[in-house]
Amino acid sequence: MKALTFSSFGNSDVLEYIEIPNPELKKDEILVEMKAIGLNFADVYRRKGNYHLKGNPPFIAGYEGAGIIVDANNHPDYKIGDRIAFADIPFANAELVAVNTNHVLPLPDKISFETAASILLQGLTAHYLATDSHKTLKGETVLIHAIAGGVGQFLTQISKFLGANVIGLTSSAEKAKVAYDQGADHVLLYNEDWKTALFNIIPTGVDVVYDSIGSTLMESFEVTKECGQVVFFGMAGGDPELINPRMLMDTSKTLTGGDLWSYLNSKEERIKRANQLFNWIIEGKITLSEPTSFKLSKGKLAHDYLESRKSTGKIILIP
Repeated sequence: MKALTFSSFGNSDVLEYIEIPNPELKKDEILVEMKAIGLNFADVYRRKGNYHLKGNPPFIAGYEGAGIIVDANNHPDYKIGDRIAFADIPFANAELVAVNTNHVLPLPDKISFETAASILLQGLTAHYLATDSHKTLKGETVLIHAIAGGVGQFLTQISKFLGANVIGLTSSAEKAKVAYDQGADHVLLYNEDWKTALFNIIPTGVDVVYDSIGSTLMESFEVTKECGQVVFFGMAGGDPELINPRMLMDTSKTLTGGDLWSYLNSKEERIKRANQLFNWIIEGKITLSEPTSFKLSKGKLAHDYLESRKSTGKIILIP
């Protein structure tokens, strides 16, 4: 089979599209012919050598995708031709992937391969943020950092249909338009006095801030109301300042950490959460912007486009 690989760490020039042996299935695995693969910043971090990797060179990145079973490996619950997806299986950047049966997500007929590869990691992240990390209530006001990104777009839509008012932060007028298209009530720009603008909108501060930037964590607390909450789930802008527990006590504010892998912890939990996400799409509660597609063989171009930060929707790879 062909796969997008790298044997050394560095910029996108280290990527190689080469022929490698087909996966050898273990007892609890099925073989999936990939139809669409999600590209994420984690794949860039793995390529650069600053994120965890499995296996030995040549390394294969990718954890998210969808396809068709071509070898059910005598597993009674699956058959050749079944449409499935996954959000947490390594080595996805290949024509064929060995998928552990505990991680298989059956794909409804109304959900395309491209949609599944576009939404699973980012959509499931937005799902747990709005329903577990913070249980969104009708009438609340939420602030979403990087609102025009993949997680930010889905989190906006989920927060809105759960009844919240949404304020977003982003870096440009073009990205602000994307956020408004997703249903945001207000969008503020990082390069302006956004904290003053936020307090003009809601003088008491917001109920919850979703912070994926990291370096903005103290600013997030500044705009959170007393008894409010900050959910910290990413460090796109660098490490956060250390938080003084005395500040939390004095303001009755809460800091909550968030990581998707804490919630995708069993077969039943994966399927339940993915099905809710799929149902929201089928019911029209969540809509997806058209993904940008690259052939898997052109993975270098896809990585370059992702790192340019010009994209606002999902980037997917097609074998």
